[in-house]
Amino acid sequence: MQISFTNEVEGGREFTPIGRVQAASSWHGAAQPEGAQDHQKAALQALIEMAREFDADAIIGVDYGYDAVKLAELATVELRRVSATGIAVKLAKAA
Repeated sequence: MQISFTNEVEGGREFTPIGRVQAASSWHGAAQPEGAQDHQKAALQALIEMAREFDADAIIGVDYGYDAVKLAELATVELRRVSATGIAVKLAKAA
């Protein structure tokens, strides 16, 4: 699976967009900055799995975001998860 953080596929190959896909890591404490890379990797892996369900060859325009929630009964605990979005694409056959 090719991953691109731009709107192009490596090598300039032509492609057909399938659609936007989104996935997220598990919820974790917002005060855990040491695991940020692991949460991004988990979100990206979940995004790849989602794109594979649509028979995609690549994901372009990959971007990360964060969702947060504060639990009312635990006012001092803020939960966060990393979300990853992109466009699943099917690569054109080589000529």
